[in-house]
Amino acid sequence: MTSTPLPTTGPVITGLGAIDRGAGRVAADAKRMINARADVNQLLPLKYGWAWEKYLAACSNHWMPTEVSMQADIALWRSPDGLTSDERLLLTRNLGFFATAESLVANNVVLAVYRHLTNPECRQYLLRQAFEEAVHTHTFQYVCESLGLDEGELFNMYREVPSITDKDAWALQHTRHLADPGFTTGTPDADRAFLRDLVAFYVVFEGMWFYTGFAQILSLGRRNKMVGIAEQYQYILRDESIHLNFGIDCINQIRTENPHLWTPAFADEIRGMLGEACELEITYARDTLPHGVLGLTADACAQYMRFITDRRAHQIGLAPLFGETDNPFPWMSEAIDLKKEKNFFETRVIDYRTGGALDWD
Repeated sequence: MTSTPLPTTGPVITGLGAIDRGAGRVAADAKRMINARADVNQLLPLKYGWAWEKYLAACSNHWMPTEVSMQADIALWRSPDGLTSDERLLLTRNLGFFATAESLVANNVVLAVYRHLTNPECRQYLLRQAFEEAVHTHTFQYVCESLGLDEGELFNMYREVPSITDKDAWALQHTRHLADPGFTTGTPDADRAFLRDLVAFYVVFEGMWFYTGFAQILSLGRRNKMVGIAEQYQYILRDESIHLNFGIDCINQIRTENPHLWTPAFADEIRGMLGEACELEITYARDTLPHGVLGLTADACAQYMRFITDRRAHQIGLAPLFGETDNPFPWMSEAIDLKKEKNFFETRVIDYRTGGALDWD
């Protein structure tokens, strides 16, 4: 049966419009990442197998923070000699950034990206990502409660610590107008605004800033400190690596389908965004590590951020900004590749209960 294009009106793009009783069946080649005219409510036939594979991978990576024991972390945190003052500053500032960062990313996924990404298999993944962002926010509630941290201090750092505020405010400027009910894609300017949002949150927030934060906590874990938090960060890192790659695939697919958007001037603008984001993260690293801790310094974090920035630029088809080829934290790749099953069977405190094992009485 032939495919009949649908009109490009807002309700059709959102999937909440009136049902077109006379429309033909959707063909895979009619699907598009943005500004699609095909029915967004029809998952099949799939067009972007990479999006579906990431959805399946994410489902296989399921975990919950309360399955990780915090007993060793609690004892170390309460011990007067357990952590140095610099390690405590690093930990609290790190948690303070992540405590609300996951909510900001979730807001962007639900209120901006989902509305304007007009492909059902991509939306399927976004629904899974939104759930994972909720799990990550749950993680920081769990850590805060377990350690007895000042929740007001922790969850307000994004407004009260300038190096954190500056990062969050930078990212929000690229998404605030996308949440406007009157905003729609469909013009070159609007489509580029959507691409800026994807870069700001997937490439920068989740692909650059989060990675420095992971390195800081996992560095403590490698020294057998705050191992419960480090284990949770490993699982978050595994989630975020899929988020990052999904976002990069979205950006590159939109670029392929809409080559007119990616002008030399726009490419230079995106490189400028990455450079600004890198400097913001280096400032944050110096704020969280004013004196450094064993095995971790602000200079090493700055080098890592330049290395990551160049890597992200390459992944979206841009020239490197810094030419940084040395990764000061090569062990980070091991954290991503770590087998979840090994850790869970050795350290989890609550058994999984599958649907077939639940008591529904």
